[in-house]
Amino acid sequence: MSQETYYISEYPSDLIGYINHKDYSQIAVLTDRNTLAACYPLIKEKLPIHTTITIPPGEEVKNLETCVKIWQKLTDLNFDRHGLILVLGGGVLGDMGGFCAATYKRGIDFVLIPTTLLAQVDASIGGKLGIDFNHYKNHIGVFQLPLTTLISAAFLKTLPERELRSGFAEVIKHCLISDAAMWETIRAKDLHAQDWNTLIAHSVKFKTHVITADPREKGLRKILNFGHTIGHAVESYFLNSGNRLFHGEAIAIGMIAESHIAFRKSLISESELESVSAYLVRIFGKQADMPDYKIILENMYQDKKNKGSKILMALTQGVGHAVWDVEANEEEIRESLIYYATR
Repeated sequence: MSQETYYISEYPSDLIGYINHKDYSQIAVLTDRNTLAACYPLIKEKLPIHTTITIPPGEEVKNLETCVKIWQKLTDLNFDRHGLILVLGGGVLGDMGGFCAATYKRGIDFVLIPTTLLAQVDASIGGKLGIDFNHYKNHIGVFQLPLTTLISAAFLKTLPERELRSGFAEVIKHCLISDAAMWETIRAKDLHAQDWNTLIAHSVKFKTHVITADPREKGLRKILNFGHTIGHAVESYFLNSGNRLFHGEAIAIGMIAESHIAFRKSLISESELESVSAYLVRIFGKQADMPDYKIILENMYQDKKNKGSKILMALTQGVGHAVWDVEANEEEIRESLIYYATR
């Protein structure tokens, strides 16, 4: 993959000038119903001639059936390989829209315009694209960078609080694995007191550095999975149950549980474990109806980071640092979930 590029601006309309300097046969803006209503008006007047494609919102539609509908719409529009797709939405739409673009006629250009905090600091950076399959998160996908990623914190004003909080989990993760000083800064503040412009720029710079060093996730990039081994397993369970958690809510659970595993392995101190857990509970609260750990364990054995029958994790090694490919056994996982449940 080539070098990733991104542009950050306070004003969404400023970002569209980038598009106007390109020559495309057609342009389609892919939205969901929410971003069509709340975000599309912020850029509509600055766009060249284009068509909109709109799908329902939510993780529940991030599947092959929805991809077929997007591909069919592009086909009906006689979209050729010289067209461009602008993906205006959060992580779900970015993952799926990018996947559709990367596979349509063996790949056409696409630009991500992330509208949620989660997408701006994490999902839209790094070229991971994909869809869920049989309720397993991101089970089918590819690595493909967008032409560019256009980011504006102004879109955050359109978000419900729960969506904003979900994205904050990835900001917390980035600090815990890379920047102890920034961790101390954010944990001194509540959700709405955070400096989003600074935190978005911090996360984008850090994640871009990591994926440039390791674009195919063979080593260093694996640290970005902290909280995600258990978190994705929890998220998959609730997605399957029809009572889904937001991604960041599940990752917050994963970070607490995996921090306990790091403590068990003497990678972090008890005081570090307590500071991480206390802040995450303060921001995200507790999930009361957690499933039996055996169900979570079954989902974890499907995790893409595993090797053979070994469950592998990225764990913090002191706040501000991380290690990867750390094996966790079933007893450690069970105890970590008990720790979460009894906090």
